[in-house]
Amino acid sequence: MTQTLTCISPIDGSVVAERQTLETRQASERIATLRAAQADWAARPIDERIDLVMAGVARVGEMNDIIVPELARMMGRPVRYGGEFGGFNERATHMAAIAKSALTDIDVGEDASFKRYIKRVPHGVVFVVAPWNYPYMTAINTVAPALIAGNTVVLKHATQTLLVGERMAEAFHAAGIPEDVFANLFLSHETTSELIAANAFDFVNFTGSVGGGQAMERAAAGTFTGVGTELGGKDPGYVMEDANLDAAVDTLVDAAMFNSGQCCCGIERIYVHESLFDAFVDKAKKIVNGYKLGNPLDAETTIGPMANTRFAAEVRAQIDEAVAAGATAHIARFAEDDGAAYLTPQILTGVTHDMRVMREESFGPVVGIMPVKNDEEAIALMNDSEFGLTASLWTQDLARAERVGDQIETGTVFMNRADYLDPGLCWTGCKNTGRGGGLSVIGYHNLTRPKSYHLKKVTT
Repeated sequence: MTQTLTCISPIDGSVVAERQTLETRQASERIATLRAAQADWAARPIDERIDLVMAGVARVGEMNDIIVPELARMMGRPVRYGGEFGGFNERATHMAAIAKSALTDIDVGEDASFKRYIKRVPHGVVFVVAPWNYPYMTAINTVAPALIAGNTVVLKHATQTLLVGERMAEAFHAAGIPEDVFANLFLSHETTSELIAANAFDFVNFTGSVGGGQAMERAAAGTFTGVGTELGGKDPGYVMEDANLDAAVDTLVDAAMFNSGQCCCGIERIYVHESLFDAFVDKAKKIVNGYKLGNPLDAETTIGPMANTRFAAEVRAQIDEAVAAGATAHIARFAEDDGAAYLTPQILTGVTHDMRVMREESFGPVVGIMPVKNDEEAIALMNDSEFGLTASLWTQDLARAERVGDQIETGTVFMNRADYLDPGLCWTGCKNTGRGGGLSVIGYHNLTRPKSYHLKKVTT
């Protein structure tokens, strides 16, 4: 059944765009054309596939003056930050650079009697379901390496950033990638589940909520379709007594508040050694009180509205519950806070892990800060979470960071930085953050399957 997808701007509640979804039959027919085209695409030389993908990436860059205000209207990120092309290009460029080595055959051995090796071959049709918070960068994480590896790709983007998939398809097709190799489709949740259950795809990559990931896995149950997921997060920062305090405050507060806190690997809870706790909180308050909340199309705005009023309502509820339970809110309500999408960024102390704001994903501009006595206490608190995406450790002692990092249940350990995705490293998580891994050599392994060759030579 056809539905209307509507993108509502958090700026003023206006309609940015509307698109009609495909019915299941229409979508199946479209996907069949991508399946039919896959073998020919995979047969092209890898250099040709790389060049076409990178030409598509460059075309997206050429659209940046249109894309930046469009993103502001769709999901509220201030135009002053210039969009996502830097990270979009960095990730695609790295994956292009490592493609040949990552996809090369594994030589097991050859002698007079046998030749043995393992190939990495494409899955076939890869389905990418991308989120709205970093809509271009999250999509390219899978789209670029999937295409380079010889898969055809179907992209389904979040309704909140409805136009992103269209922009990417427009750019990639203009660069020479056939429409039957990369397609942006508008699909309802119901149609998406029906397609997965019907084995329409050979691999599914989903970035989004825990509930969304569970729905993907339920749809794929019994089909043996691979499903990679990056779901919720509650990423911690830990500031040790020997940390560079100014650098720690600047980085962790930015990691908590940038993009109105709507970052997959944003910092949502901070543990500070008791000797630095008061100074850390004082510096953090000064930074946040210096923010300018407002219309993201205004170049002076440093923090825009949350992408949707219901997201902001959840953050307000977590803050109010924490304060009612004894937490202290340190930031007075900003004049621009409208009780809807425009939300005052908040710092909380006096928090405990009995409060939702320290346990459930907030995905908004709020962070709780707790003092700790030592590494053992910090490790226990960092691990007291159903999620595990990243953790940020602040110390001048590399060996200590490695020792603490080994004990944290997380996908990535940062030392003296936070909220960054290095395309040379596997982007992965544990616990309810999901399974699988993107980018790096491992990203290519997840977007292909191994195929073994055991060839016995005819000898006379």
